[in-house]
Amino acid sequence: MRDFKKFEVWQLSHQLTLKIYASTRSFPKEEVFGLTSQIRRSFASIGYNISEGSGRNSDKEFANFINIALGSSNEAENQLILAKDLGYINEDDYLIFLDELTTLKKKLVTLWNRLKAN
Repeated sequence: MRDFKKFEVWQLSHQLTLKIYASTRSFPKEEVFGLTSQIRRSFASIGYNISEGSGRNSDKEFANFINIALGSSNEAENQLILAKDLGYINEDDYLIFLDELTTLKKKLVTLWNRLKAN
């Protein structure tokens, strides 16, 4: 049985999700059920899928959940762009989030490839 908390991709995902939650506290109140909720869910979904996949019985099943986490990371990137373009996140914060998300995506792809090879 794998401990998801030991995976660097989960740790990075978790830290990034915490930062997104903090950042979105300043989003307009009318976005509470819109972009605020959606961006939080997409970032959190990355870690959810890593943790769920780590509990599966095979590397093939785990790889599938890593692939889903990668899809969530693309959704999160799209929402980051939207938040920046709407002026809810400033350019500097956007670039920091994007850099961290890009690093996470690269590490997800590396893990996915490793799992597929087994």
